Amino acid sequence: MRANYRTVKGYGESEYVIQRSRFITFVMRVETEEEALDFINDIKKMHHTATHNCSAYMIGEHNDIQKANDDGEPSGTAGVPILEVLKKQDLKDTVIVVTRYFGGIKLGGGGLIRAYGRAASDGIAAAGTVECRQHFLMKVTVDYTWLGKVENEVRQSNYILDDINYMEDVDILLYVPIEDEETFIDWMNEITNGQAKISSITNKLLEFNI
Repeated sequence: MRANYRTVKGYGESEYVIQRSRFITFVMRVETEEEALDFINDIKKMHHTATHNCSAYMIGEHNDIQKANDDGEPSGTAGVPILEVLKKQDLKDTVIVVTRYFGGIKLGGGGLIRAYGRAASDGIAAAGTVECRQHFLMKVTVDYTWLGKVENEVRQSNYILDDINYMEDVDILLYVPIEDEETFIDWMNEITNGQAKISSITNKLLEFNI
């Protein structure tokens, strides 16, 4: 089971201009290195007349895959600053491409590092970020005499109600953070005087804006 992690919501795009150079940032959520490389190549084709298409990506639960590419900029002044932004924000499964159209004024090594770092941060902000948290989908089965109380308590709690199935008894389905499973079970037993049947159906990653 994968631990909780942060990533981008999806696609994002931004533009930053300094000393007449345009830095256009493209951000995407990916699951594999192949997806990251495909995204980078797509941007390169789209902006084949650009001076540089610099990139970085970080993939895997333990950031197993980390790559940075300066694409012709002085070594360490483009891809690495982009990757450092990913590391600082701890964004997994994310690829960033920063396309530069040179404006005729050199920025110097320090200026490039700041520009690419700024561009990466702007692109991430445009894409938005989420935290993916592991939850159990729990099923609470009660008879109808407990329905009103249990439903009311659940709706006032921080647990996420998924569905209520009305059959011979009532099945209440809700998402519980994996670390709260025992606390949830104790709470539900207290509410129902131990009359509820509680089981875990599956686990699922839910996304929360951050």
